[in-house]
Amino acid sequence: MPPLENQSSALRIPFMERLPSTDGIIAEQRWNWNSTILLAWIMWMLLVTSASRPQWVGEPIELPISGRSVMLAVDLSGSMEERDLELGGQPVTRLQVVKSVLQPFIQRRQGDRLGLILFGNQAYLQTPLTFDRKTLSQMLVEAELGLAGEKTAIGDAIGLAVKRMLELSDNEKVLVLLTDGRNTAGNIAPRKAGDLAAKAGLKIHTIGVGADEMWIRSLFGKRKVNPSSELDEKMLIDLSKITGGQYFRARSTEELEKVYRLIDKLEPVEQDRESYRPLRALFPWTLGLSLFLGCVWGFGVMIRRFGIRKAFLSMIRFQYKKVVA
Repeated sequence: MPPLENQSSALRIPFMERLPSTDGIIAEQRWNWNSTILLAWIMWMLLVTSASRPQWVGEPIELPISGRSVMLAVDLSGSMEERDLELGGQPVTRLQVVKSVLQPFIQRRQGDRLGLILFGNQAYLQTPLTFDRKTLSQMLVEAELGLAGEKTAIGDAIGLAVKRMLELSDNEKVLVLLTDGRNTAGNIAPRKAGDLAAKAGLKIHTIGVGADEMWIRSLFGKRKVNPSSELDEKMLIDLSKITGGQYFRARSTEELEKVYRLIDKLEPVEQDRESYRPLRALFPWTLGLSLFLGCVWGFGVMIRRFGIRKAFLSMIRFQYKKVVA
């Protein structure tokens, strides 16, 4: 007799073909798990990268430095209102001519540190030493007659320049002082201020501005006068000599332009060029991307669990609670 074969009982289901296949569900669950792990790994790497604060280092940029620091001292006393000079064939004040001539001089000083002192009854620092020629030019334009008083404190202007440039090396300090009169105010005499400048290594170039003669109308007709009779040339010459500078006389707009071009020819003290590399922080990008991926992942979880509509409602409730808090 043949052996009995094992038989297993089975339940017959007539709608078996209509049941969903478990293979697709398992594959989808595996994909969701793998994508979650991959997304979490990417987010972790982005966070670690952000914590290291990465930076983009640009190409080196050289700073042009000639080694000179030039302080400009301009007289704002009442006598600078004298109209004995011309611009474009029209009589204008001495201050207007000074502003017009100094503007191109400032622009030509690329690489120099420039500063501006204005003086009248007292001296004050309008612009500290800077490479920003545009700001310096604007501060010069805004200077007005009488802003510092009607008198002339030449000694105080020199003393202020000495104070501001004391810490600089001796071979790179220059003061260009322009005036049309004599010292009539201030707490320090010009000669004493000049001695302090010489000890500090500050070279002073002095400029006397104003015409030697001028025709004016009176009841008896025209008469010739000297509008620069108050100019103390001896004092200005002494100041330039004891500090190793030069004295210049400018009787017209053209002569004043020549004076500043002569000062342009002063040999600069060359120094090693400085350079820097611009840095740009990159961590906000990596941190933002990590947060964005985290939001996408969280929104995806809500969609799978609650559906699109409930996911949107959950996000709205979360934002509302955040705003109220």
